[in-house]
Amino acid sequence: MAVKESGEMYLETIYILSKKTPNVRAIDVGNEMGFSKPSVSRAMGLLKDEGLILVDPSGNITLTDKGEKSAKNIYDRHTTLTAVLVSLGVDKETAAYDACRIEHYISEKTFRAIKKHIKEHSK
Repeated sequence: MAVKESGEMYLETIYILSKKTPNVRAIDVGNEMGFSKPSVSRAMGLLKDEGLILVDPSGNITLTDKGEKSAKNIYDRHTTLTAVLVSLGVDKETAAYDACRIEHYISEKTFRAIKKHIKEHSK
C-alpha cells in the first residue's frame, strides 16, 4: 500500500528530527508538525503497521530501512523543489510551502527530469 501525503509528511518530519536528535518521540513529531497527540498516535500506528517505523518500549521512534528510503525520497523532493523555486525568484518561505505541496503529487518521471535539468545546467 502506498503511503499517502499525510504519511509522507510524518516520515519526513521523523527523518528531519532524527538528524537533529538521537531520540525522536511522538510528542516531538506532534510539536514539530503542530498536530494533536491523538492524530500523531494514530499516524504512528499506521506507519508502524506499514512497516515504516519502529517504536521501542520507551516511545523512541526509528525509521525502518523501508521508512528511511521513503523519507529520504520525500525530503529530496522537498529540498530540490524548494531550491528550484528559490532560483526562480520565489522567497524561501513561499518556496518551502509550495514545494511541500508539490512534492506529494509530482510524478517520479517529472521529478527525475527536473533533477537532470538542474544537474546539466548548474555547471
